[in-house]
Order: sequence, then C-alpha cells, then structure tokens
Amino acid sequence: MDKLKGKVALITGSDSGIGQATAIEFAKEGADVIVCYHSDKDGAEETRKQVEKQNRKSIVLQVDISEEQSVEKLFEQALKKFGTIDILVNNAAVNGSGIKVADMDTEVFDRTIRTNLYGTFFCSRAFIRHRQKEGGKGKIINVSSVHEEIVSAGTADYCASKAGVRNLARTLALELAEDDITVNNVAPGMILTPMNQEAVDDKKAREKSEQHIPMKRAGKPEEIAKVALFLASSDADYVTGSTYFMDGGLSQNVGQGA
Repeated sequence: MDKLKGKVALITGSDSGIGQATAIEFAKEGADVIVCYHSDKDGAEETRKQVEKQNRKSIVLQVDISEEQSVEKLFEQALKKFGTIDILVNNAAVNGSGIKVADMDTEVFDRTIRTNLYGTFFCSRAFIRHRQKEGGKGKIINVSSVHEEIVSAGTADYCASKAGVRNLARTLALELAEDDITVNNVAPGMILTPMNQEAVDDKKAREKSEQHIPMKRAGKPEEIAKVALFLASSDADYVTGSTYFMDGGLSQNVGQGA
C-alpha cells in the first residue's frame, strides 16, 4: 500500500477502460489523480468518484490530445489545481480505421496519427518541461499496443501510430535519463474495454478471437493497471525505455504453424 503516496498522476482517457482502472489503482496506492476525458464526461465523473472513495483528491478536465493548445490548457489547469504532476499516463487513443492504405483518405490517417502519436508527444513534452523546471524526476507511462510490433492488413494508421509511440519512448528514455525521468510503454493485447466493445458484448466473437491467444482469454483493464502501477512506483526507478507486452502470449504466437 501507499506506493504512490504524495504523488499526483495525470491520466488521459481515464473515463473508461484501462485509463479508468489505472486511475483507481493509483488512488488505492495513495496518488491524487487528474482525470482526463475527450467526450465521455459521465464516465470521467464516475472515475473521479472512485478515486475520491479512496480518500484521494481528483479533478475532471476535458482535453483533445490531438490539439496542441488543448493539451497546453490541460496542463495549465492541472498545475493550477495541484501545483505539480509527478506521473503522466498517456492512455487516450483512437482505434484503427480498418481501411487499407489504397482506400484510406488522408484525413483518416491524420486523425489516428495526430491522436495516438502527436497526442503522446504533446502531453509528454508538457510534462517534461514541467518536471525539468521542478529539478527533474518523474514517470511517463504510455499505453501502447501489441500493434507497435504486430501488424495486420487494414490497420496501417493504428500500427504506424503505436510503432511511433514505441520509438518516441525509447528516444525520450535517452534524453531524460539524466533528469531521472523514466519513460516506458505498456503494450496490451486484447483487453475487454470499450475499444473492443464487440468482444465485450458478443461472447462468440470474443471466444473466436481468444483462440489466437495462447492463454485463451482476453485481458482485464485491472491487469494492465497493475503493471502501470509498477512502472509509476519507485520499484521501477531503474526501468526506462522498455515495453511490457501484456497479451496472454499473443506476440509470441506470430509465425506459429508456418
């Protein structure tokens, strides 16, 4: 308990799914939490309530992470309220379009890249500038995806964005090592969240997808939150530039049977 006592965490996309689970897990371990949402204010308010049930402080702020000025406003508001931010979790993202490159409009590709990659860049940059003014130290945790490594037809926009997040984290790990700011990725596989709503709602569809996973089951948001907690805590002070795949063995299954 109290692994994050006295810390303030900002978690994008914490109105549902992995972000919500991470906010609650961090609060259980002593952190105050800045809950961020794009459009689901009700979900964000529910996260805030769950954080406050742990006797931790919380506020709800709206942000469009694909827009630079929106991110700058987010950090201004958060710092005005709490005075500092110790942990950044870049969780907010949009899913892939399911459109092959030859058929994809530029606007579709741009939306995914701007949200998933630029959004991580904008938030990380604002966090880094703040931490450097404070003398260093801090944790950046990106919720990436197995698709930073595994690709499939029709997901070029999503896979490119997540591969970009992977190398952004690795580069930042080098740039920020002397500031004692660590940067790591958690790369989930199939997790039962709104991004996989069909699998949540349709048992048959879920079981079909689960057959590709060596552990034969989808993951839970709470399981991802546990690894995010490790990376946010002092237990991971010597961990940086790493990706932690959480996929039930899916990424080890590529090429089997060929």
